[in-house]
Amino acid sequence: MRIQGARKVHYDSGPNMTPLVDVVMVILIFLMLTGTFTGTEHYLVSNVPFSKQGAGGATPPAGGIPEDEPVVIRVEQNATRDGFIARAEKTTATDMQTLSNALSKLRVQLAGTGKPAEKVQIVISPGRNVKYKHLVDVYQAALDAKFTKVAFAPSR
Repeated sequence: MRIQGARKVHYDSGPNMTPLVDVVMVILIFLMLTGTFTGTEHYLVSNVPFSKQGAGGATPPAGGIPEDEPVVIRVEQNATRDGFIARAEKTTATDMQTLSNALSKLRVQLAGTGKPAEKVQIVISPGRNVKYKHLVDVYQAALDAKFTKVAFAPSR
């Protein structure tokens, strides 16, 4: 008696997927090599040099850190309406135009004491829950007042 079942065993495992996987991997590698992972810059650029107030314990090299006059602008969210409150030196402003005028007067006063705008470092210090659009307004007000060094401090 012959056993016919042993010869009729047939495994239908479907099409061979190896070439498909090879082609997909080649396309993936090609896209990774030709694509760019950097996009346009979505952040405001800070062009302020290093300051002595850094967190490191090492002493800076001689002549490595210029002495700039720091002017800190503290920005808070206005609780009564959708806006901001900016405090710089002896000035408080709630809109961009008032802040720009106050910073222009400050720039003229500092220039009168021998500190040109290139030697003044504006540091925008945002408070909690301050919206980015208000920080952009404060940044623009500092640029409108002809200050060249404008930076951002970490949130308080």
